[in-house]
Amino acid sequence: MVQVQCIQTRTDKATELFSQYSIGPFTKGQSTTVGNSLRRALLSNLQGLAVVGARITGVNHEFSTIPNVKEDVMDILLNLKQLVIKGEINEPVVARILAKGPGMVCASDIELPENTVVVEPRQYITNLYGANTLEMELLIEKGRGYTLSEKNDSSVPEGFLSVDAVFMPVKKVNFFIETSQNNASSELENLILEIWTDGSVTPAQALSYAAEELESTFGSLKLTKTASPIQTSVETTLEEEGEETGNLWENKWWLERVFIEQLELSVRAYNCLKRANIHTLYDLSKYSAEDLLEFKNFGQKSADEVCENLRKSFGMELRDPSRS
Repeated sequence: MVQVQCIQTRTDKATELFSQYSIGPFTKGQSTTVGNSLRRALLSNLQGLAVVGARITGVNHEFSTIPNVKEDVMDILLNLKQLVIKGEINEPVVARILAKGPGMVCASDIELPENTVVVEPRQYITNLYGANTLEMELLIEKGRGYTLSEKNDSSVPEGFLSVDAVFMPVKKVNFFIETSQNNASSELENLILEIWTDGSVTPAQALSYAAEELESTFGSLKLTKTASPIQTSVETTLEEEGEETGNLWENKWWLERVFIEQLELSVRAYNCLKRANIHTLYDLSKYSAEDLLEFKNFGQKSADEVCENLRKSFGMELRDPSRS
């Protein structure tokens, strides 16, 4: 049986947590496979919160300067990019800053919505020299990976300046293999995994989330007894677990782990959903077929395709607006 043991853990600063784990024993060669998979999932698949846009009173573009403010707007946006925020949100939220000078503006000056906090309240944003007031609104979203400001331009509201978004809660992952110390056989080995996070999650939480992601991914490769070689267990799960899954639209844990790529949509329909920030079945569950028609460039043919592929792949129907 594989065991996970924490060898050491430390907090270098609020935004830098480190832990080292010994995982095993594995048969020879298997630990490298597990290590590579965990590293990829830790760095790419975990969700986090980030500032994606900012609206500054009196500022029209990122190349502006603000009277009696030390940094120009571009530098302020770069400082906002470095903010580390943790919490639970399902929709984009707006935070506000109302700072009066003179004095330094830090993360602690941000009025955050409920269920969100900044990891490092002393994080520097800018400095006010005069007695003027700085007013800002920050748009915060949940996402994965790293998104350039150019890609956020289409999704941020009018008047907001887009910001490069760093959603990744894991900063760095390293692993190496050593022979198992608990067994005389040289055929067994342990995976030594090192994880650095930004403080929005602990390394232990990050490891658990990554393991869940991989479990969900590899679980979809199971075949039914009567399935053809290309059929996967997304259908198996729905057929064999029936009563356990119940109403799949209410199974949030499962919906958040099934990406719209599995619907095998046309490029047009897929891109329209992506532009509307619909990445998983959980995101799609908030809309009816009529709602989809409101999206830019999303016609009846694309809506019919989504409904048909959703029904064909998972036996599910979109939300009925008459039951809302």
